[in-house]
Amino acid sequence: MNRLFQVIALQVLIVLINPAHAQTPIAVLDFELNDITALPNIPAEQVRTASMRPLLETALNQFGSYRLVAVDAKKQAAANANFGYLFRFDETAAKLGLDAGADWIVVAQHSKPSFLFSYLIAHLINVKTGRQIARFDIELKGNHAKVTQHGINALARKIDQTISKQSAKPKATATGSAGTAVSASAGHG
Repeated sequence: MNRLFQVIALQVLIVLINPAHAQTPIAVLDFELNDITALPNIPAEQVRTASMRPLLETALNQFGSYRLVAVDAKKQAAANANFGYLFRFDETAAKLGLDAGADWIVVAQHSKPSFLFSYLIAHLINVKTGRQIARFDIELKGNHAKVTQHGINALARKIDQTISKQSAKPKATATGSAGTAVSASAGHG
């Protein structure tokens, strides 16, 4: 009986100290609304877009083991020289994440070319290298809360899968990878 207890205790200890089970620090910036419809930036769409960061943070915790790292809103605003600046300049976004203590940072836009559909476009950036590891394009068919949540969940799954793959790579090859594009579709009407 004592031997069985020792074996179980050792297995639990191995699981607890395994880096794969450690919480990965990740920062998620506020989503930017890129509304190019005939009637852009209506309050309902601004509220919907503002809800996406907290929804993504919640979803990431459901799909993986993450420690969410907050980026100061004033620092984000100061670093974002103009609309889309952080979205286009990975190394600037990476510095925000690094300063906040994150290993990864997600920079995203909610692009709305039509009243019928929109896209979540997100970049996953490794803050240590300053490089974009992946770009995710998630189509949202409709503008209901359920569609938004479904799209955010799809994005969180893709982010979690990508980080898991990157963490599993040997250190020598993990830094040499270029960005990867991933697409998905969420919801309908």
